[in-house]
Order: sequence, then C-alpha cells, then structure tokens
Amino acid sequence: MSGTNKNIANQKLPLQGAGGAGRRIIISGGGTGGHIFPAIAIANALKKLDPSTEILFVGANGRMEMEKVPAAGYKIIGLDIQGIQRGSIMKNLQFPIKLLNSVRKSIKIIRDFKPDAAVGVGGYASGPLLYAASIKGIPYLIQEQNSYAGITNKWLGKKAAKICVAYDNMSQFFPASKIIKTGNPIRTESVAITGKHMQALESLKLSPAKKTILVTGGSLGARTLNNSIMAGLDKIIEADVQLVWQTGKFYYKGIIEKLGENYNPNIRIMEFVNRMDLAYAAADVIISRAGAGTIAELCVVKKPVILVPSPNVAEDHQTKNALALLHDDAAIFIPDRDAEAKLVDKALELLNDKEKQEILSNNIGKLALPDADEVIAKEVMKITINA
Repeated sequence: MSGTNKNIANQKLPLQGAGGAGRRIIISGGGTGGHIFPAIAIANALKKLDPSTEILFVGANGRMEMEKVPAAGYKIIGLDIQGIQRGSIMKNLQFPIKLLNSVRKSIKIIRDFKPDAAVGVGGYASGPLLYAASIKGIPYLIQEQNSYAGITNKWLGKKAAKICVAYDNMSQFFPASKIIKTGNPIRTESVAITGKHMQALESLKLSPAKKTILVTGGSLGARTLNNSIMAGLDKIIEADVQLVWQTGKFYYKGIIEKLGENYNPNIRIMEFVNRMDLAYAAADVIISRAGAGTIAELCVVKKPVILVPSPNVAEDHQTKNALALLHDDAAIFIPDRDAEAKLVDKALELLNDKEKQEILSNNIGKLALPDADEVIAKEVMKITINA
C-alpha cells in the first residue's frame, strides 16, 4: 500500500453523534473484487446523493479491500477475521477467537463513529460488523449478490431493515417484506462499450474480418479456464478465430514460458485487462466464471456468454448463479469438471451459430439492472436513523 493510502486508511475517525451534519454510513465486507467494487460503487452513489455523507469501510486485514478502498479515497478499518479454512483444523481453531474479537472491535467502531446505518456487501468482515450493528440498535442493509444466500446473510437477514437482491425467488432465504430487487452494482466504465468495437479491435491489434473469443477468469485467474484453453489451442488456431485470453496473475508467467510472447498472431495473452470495456466490445463470444459481479456486468454488455462456475466458493454460489441464467436461456453453462473436454468445442460451435448468439444476447440483456448502485444508495438513506 502506498504512503498516501496508508494515511487515508489510518485517519482518526470524527466523533460527532448520529443526527449531526450529514449522515454517517459504515460499509462492511470485501475479500474479492466482486465484493469490493460494488461496495465502492454504493459509497460513490451515497456521496452523489448527499456530498456531506461520511462513509467508513470495515474490511478484513490482509485482504484486498485494505488497499483498494483507500485507493478509491475512503477510510477503512481492518478486522482480524477469516473464513472457515478448508483442510486446516489448526487454522480453524483460531476462528471462534477471531470472530469474538472482531465483534468486540466492531462494537467499538460503531461506538466511536456513531453511524446512522450500516451496509453489508458480503465477505469476512460483513458478519461481525452487522451483528455488532444489531446489538447497538443501528439499522442495516444487506446487499446479497448471489442467487443463493449464505448462512451468515440468512441469519443476519432476520433483523435487517432492508435486503437488496439481484435475483428472483429470494424469499426462500429472507423475509419477503424486506426484499427489494436492485441488481448488483457494476463498474460503469467497464460496460460502456457502445460504439467502441473498432476502437477495441485496433487497441488489441485484432482483425475485423475474424471472430473473437474473450476468456476472462478475473484478476487472479482461473486454473480450469486456462487449462481448457490450453487444451483447445490447436482447434482455435485451426478455426482461424481470434482469442483475447486473460490468464490472471497466478498463471500468466507459466503460460508465457510455455507458449512464448508471440505464440500466434490471432491470440492475445494478457495477465490482466486494464480496459474491460474494450475487451467486451471486441468479443463475439465471452467465456467467464460466474461471480455475481461479473454476471451483473455481462447482463449490461449483452454478449453471448459461456459460464464455467468455480466450484471452490462458499456454498457453490457460482453454480447457482449460472443455473439462474441457464433457466432464462441467457447463458450456456458448462460444469467445471467438463470444461477441459468441452469448452473450446462449445465456444467454436457458438461462434458459428448466429441464431443462438442472438437468443443469448437478448435474454441476458433483459436481466440487466444498470442503476443498482443508485437504487441501493437511496434505500440506505431511507433506513438511516436521521432519515
């Protein structure tokens, strides 16, 4: 973290009481970009509604929110909290102690900051902070991103003032009277693709005469997607189609060492895509994991999508997200275990099926809720103590 970011993160909190000039809002959660970017979008929307709003983030020490949030200009306090660690009994022995200490610290944060409301976006820090808010009588809103609610959110939902969701049929998890379908906040700059197709092709050095597949596994990358593309490279080359392959930082070096910097003129191998708008604009077909934030972007982009959900997430959320789109004929779904054998064949088949592309594009576009950040921010303002 830069010195400037450290200064923002460690600023002393103002201690005026609730009901003072401007509302005070705590936003808790993080852990992944899928949680952090929506949280920052909500914060920005709150400031847009009322510039006098004071916002404090609460995250988990050692997680990416401790860097990303200060970089966005907001203060953050870290909790020493973790999730249940698969396959590590010793690490899990520390969990109850860390949870109790995080609740105690959250109560102190609330006592010092005196918020008018709290928002939970998911991630390790969200549970302790919202529980502390319930103890202190602070109204809170849950932003449930997935189509299947986790255990913590289901439990916290009983006392939530409002629960903002992105999918239908969420009353199986939460009280129906508290639910509002808002969608998931997105990075608007990433989905602004209108009129950028030729710019995108020029930027990525692609030919307008050839079809393009975009593969994106997130900033860290997705092992299954990378292995599947590697297994099908010969088929992609033989089909004379273009590939924008975002490998993620964990896998980029190994792939480049194996294939070389200039493996094939039709293939762009990238560690990270800085301009997702141009990557989306260039693509004819998109291959992706099925995180809630990614799906929210894909709905706005309105391109035909093949989803390969990660099986390594809590309660298999990504599979449930993908199945929700499959139900509406808004995406093609390939299980992680089948991807290496089937993914490239399915992508090439879709590239040559214009009718199926149009069906998928139209149906995924119907699910888009591009103003989620503003709608959620307004709901936060409604539940504040001094509303």
